[in-house]
Amino acid sequence: MPTQVLTEIDSSVRETRLKGVGELERLANGTDLAMAAAARHTLMRLTQEDSRSVAAAAAAALERTTVRLVPDQIHFGQVSAGTPRLLAEVLVEGPPLAVAAAVTVSGPGLRAVLAGRRLRIAWLPASDWLDGTVTVRGPAGWADVRVTGQVAATLPPSQVEIEELAAVDDLGATRMTVLSAPAKRRQARGTVLLAALAAGVLLGGAGVAVALNRGEQPDPAPVVAFGPLPSTAPATTPTTAAAPAPAGIVRVPLAQGVASVAKPAVVGTIRVGAEPEGVMVSPDSRTVYVANQNSRILSVVDAASRRVTTIRMRNTPRFVATSRDGRLVFVSMYEKDMSGSGVAVVDAASRKVLRHLSTGVQPFTLAVGPDGRIWVPIHSAGRVEIYSADGHRAGGRVKVPPNPHAVAFSERLGRAYTANHESNAVSIIDTRTDRLVKSVPVSKSPHSIAVSPDGRRVLVAGYDANTADLLDAANGRRTGPFRVGKQPQSVAFAPDGEHAYVVNEGDDSVSVLNGRTGAVTATVRVGGSPRTISVSPDGRLAYVTNGADNTISMLRISAQAGDRGQR
Repeated sequence: MPTQVLTEIDSSVRETRLKGVGELERLANGTDLAMAAAARHTLMRLTQEDSRSVAAAAAAALERTTVRLVPDQIHFGQVSAGTPRLLAEVLVEGPPLAVAAAVTVSGPGLRAVLAGRRLRIAWLPASDWLDGTVTVRGPAGWADVRVTGQVAATLPPSQVEIEELAAVDDLGATRMTVLSAPAKRRQARGTVLLAALAAGVLLGGAGVAVALNRGEQPDPAPVVAFGPLPSTAPATTPTTAAAPAPAGIVRVPLAQGVASVAKPAVVGTIRVGAEPEGVMVSPDSRTVYVANQNSRILSVVDAASRRVTTIRMRNTPRFVATSRDGRLVFVSMYEKDMSGSGVAVVDAASRKVLRHLSTGVQPFTLAVGPDGRIWVPIHSAGRVEIYSADGHRAGGRVKVPPNPHAVAFSERLGRAYTANHESNAVSIIDTRTDRLVKSVPVSKSPHSIAVSPDGRRVLVAGYDANTADLLDAANGRRTGPFRVGKQPQSVAFAPDGEHAYVVNEGDDSVSVLNGRTGAVTATVRVGGSPRTISVSPDGRLAYVTNGADNTISMLRISAQAGDRGQR
């Protein structure tokens, strides 16, 4: 580290230290990777400065020099059984240090490799559905790509034939080479679809993926690690030439984006157990889990048939979450006298309770983080407890102001956010270090919290204020409050981020908000004493528990016809 920079950051004068932060950012953006890594390490230390302005400047510099992946979602769509390897590419943005990283993957049949500024992702369909993650992690921080797909017996009617996907260039545009096809296959519909793809259209925020069949076997290693940190940044040249034509053509449907609507409609009601509270939709959108407080059962709802089965719980179930792959279900539990506090770990396939986690008193709205760990707000202890992804062991604790009700995450920022009911504040936690960064004031009695799909906005329900707040996920700056219904209890975003939902327990309604501005676009009547909401990952439906009616309401939130549950 240059002596001048060290002198500046150690100065007792705030303005001089701020100048040092600027120099550190310049070094972090440089091609000397060892120096860049040291600069980011120093910036991270400065985020703990007593001076708020210096700490904020260092945090902002870290964010600007962090690795970014564009797009941050890849949807392979629905493919037929036996489809060969599917390929997609993601652009790695950020300083030169961003490419000095390791890649890890989580998901059946998923592979990835980093090649310069391109992250190449492959999926060999090995199960009926995929909801996985590819993580790039190094001295420039880490970033995730969520990768989804589904295997079906037959393909939907809308299909497109693509012979080759060229590389994503360094300007962020998607370049695609379309080779000549037999005349009988040249249909106007296919031409339009291919033109849209070649223009680099990303539907629903997800990357467009295609299938290539070169007669190759899938890469054997699920994890690709890279060697020691090089002294200088590797040269990267945009790819302009097309690769050789593949030996065969695989028919793959165009990935469809599902747009949310400003005024959802109730399309069904399902009877579950007594006083349903927490609800969660599985990652494949096929199953809905409902925690019923007065009957001590977990209802398992088949989203297509609406058939309900039950799992008996040891103690009163309160809230529900699922693992990222959907194989495990986590249920927080406690009694009215606060005994029996813990989390039940349920096997989704066998529908049996595998084990119980012993937690602090009164575990509230638990959630699974981007790395798969389970975060459990402990209401009566003013902390969040973190457990391993398999639910076998404790992984840490984070002290927050009293008393945390819920937790949500921004993958792109590496942050967790808790709604702290009694302190009228939202806490921001660094998920890389599991340390509290700061707390920001919000409307009275924040009960629930959600983060937009792009990780940029945080929505908070103020139960006793009858309002909702929007926060900037990066700096905590507040917009609002926005007047909603009475006693807002739960919040969620649509998968496209264009709309958000606030469940109002006091007047049996759901307020629909513009997801970017906070303006109310509609109010939808649901059942009695609605408690929580969960949105299906496919973007078609939302489910609201009605505590007084022993039911869940199904809301069609998308513009597409023929959605699941619409009868």
